[in-house]
Amino acid sequence: MRVVMFGYQTWGHRTLQALLDSEHDVVTVVTHPKSEHAYEKIWSDSVADLAEEHGVPVVIRNRPDDEELFRLLKEADPDIIVANNWRTWIPPRVYTLPRYGTLNVHDSLLPKYAGFSPLIWALINGETEVGVTAHMMDEVLDAGDIVLQRAVAVGPEDTATDLFHKTVDLIAPVTVGALDLIASGRAEFTPQDRSQATFFHKRAEEDVRIDWTWPAEVLERLVRAQSAPYPSAFTFHRGERLEVVSATVSEGRYGGTPGRIFYREGEGVVIVAGADARTGRNHGLAITRVRTADGRELPATEYFTSMGGYLTARP
Repeated sequence: MRVVMFGYQTWGHRTLQALLDSEHDVVTVVTHPKSEHAYEKIWSDSVADLAEEHGVPVVIRNRPDDEELFRLLKEADPDIIVANNWRTWIPPRVYTLPRYGTLNVHDSLLPKYAGFSPLIWALINGETEVGVTAHMMDEVLDAGDIVLQRAVAVGPEDTATDLFHKTVDLIAPVTVGALDLIASGRAEFTPQDRSQATFFHKRAEEDVRIDWTWPAEVLERLVRAQSAPYPSAFTFHRGERLEVVSATVSEGRYGGTPGRIFYREGEGVVIVAGADARTGRNHGLAITRVRTADGRELPATEYFTSMGGYLTARP
């Protein structure tokens, strides 16, 4: 099939590489300009560079809604558009242009975790598996019929970085497998159960701030979800920003006020956590490594030289 590919960052790069390695013919690539946004500088392999290396025409756009682009797409005469990590709305006249429509590749197990940052949100929420879904694009974002889906397990110590590497390896088999199904003549695919759909927004600094009223189990997953190269989860100590690089759920149960710097346990320092911490039934978050405002990373047992005081959400 003749394929036009829309994509950006490493997800788009992996998709384009899979298409180039397949029997399908990539006739045009549409990608975004380079960005200085913190999250868009992570996993930033260039789709444009890869396309140019293989002699594929490249179009750079923030939004795919202008007449020149529409004319170029019509001239490319695609059988299908394949999109992965395209960051803005694709209008109906574009996604319905090809003979077989548009296949979108999304890094979640749709219908759950439509939208943005699905791996981070899934890890925070304690999901036991994550994955990649190829679905037909329609008027609702990430809501079209599922062509192919693959899942991988979330390990008890997995970080968002680990899950990225697990799922990015699924892009090639899911994308090419879905195209092969479409090329074989299949036209009916699996409708999404919209009663199970969830939709998440882009992550920003406010979403990385630690709220000590959350249960320790959720905070531990938040720390793993904000693994390098993502910005680390952070709190404030004595008015200074303090990043939590690693942490575990405490073995003991600790009562009191959320955020209290309470007790040394093993290699960590336990912080009281949970909205009902006053009951004494909660585990705490045992912080093991921190990074200070001046960039020093050190064990929590070295940073917290005495117990007492509080970690807070704001200075």
